[in-house]
Amino acid sequence: MEMEQDFTYDIMGVCLLAGKIMLESGAETYRVEDTMMRIAASFGIAESHPYVTPTGILFSVEAEEPTKTKLIRIMERTTDLEKVAQVNGISRRISAGEMSVGEAYTALKAIGASKSTYSYAVQVLAAAVASGCFLIMFKGSWGDFIPAFLAGGIGFMALLYFHNLVPIKFFSEFSASLLIGLLALLFVKTGIGSDMDIIIIGSVMPLVPGLLITNAVRDLMAGHLISGLAKGADAFLTAFAIGSGIAVIFSIM
Repeated sequence: MEMEQDFTYDIMGVCLLAGKIMLESGAETYRVEDTMMRIAASFGIAESHPYVTPTGILFSVEAEEPTKTKLIRIMERTTDLEKVAQVNGISRRISAGEMSVGEAYTALKAIGASKSTYSYAVQVLAAAVASGCFLIMFKGSWGDFIPAFLAGGIGFMALLYFHNLVPIKFFSEFSASLLIGLLALLFVKTGIGSDMDIIIIGSVMPLVPGLLITNAVRDLMAGHLISGLAKGADAFLTAFAIGSGIAVIFSIM
């Protein structure tokens, strides 16, 4: 009996670890819950009840009496769809009977401990290129491509730096947008750039929480009202931080 209980807790540990990695990496709430239930069912637990919010996961199983429940906190949230895909791959292998509980837990631990797929240098370069391309997409002139490229890259670098310095999203996003506004103003004043508005718009686009807004809407449509509203509020705070940083620059012009 004790061995059965330990095995049940091991299965719950695998489910919670999979859900934690997915939620921290930007997965939708309903996708996290579905993955956890599928893993539990594949290991012989037909009745499982995950309750997922952006800040925590509550998981309960009815394998035998009394009902077992575990809770895990979610402290950090980012966007890493590669990890979401890897956890989905582990889930499919479990469903196919190709992995035991121990093997699945070890594989998930390795995914959770792995660093970001791309280095900081590649992320900054991608943000810089995206900023320049967004400027062209918003009908800016090619003469402003380099200013937007530089402002977007430096702004994203500042976002990463300030977030590591002070792990408060609002502070890092506000500081990054403030720096982007200052750079855009400097480029225009020195004659390097011509259209300050378009340079700013293109440069802040890598900071915009597009995936967070999409997940909030999808969670609301799926009926996860608490998660949808929480993610919507998070996206609103990010947008407010970006707007506030740019507003400060316009107020001192």
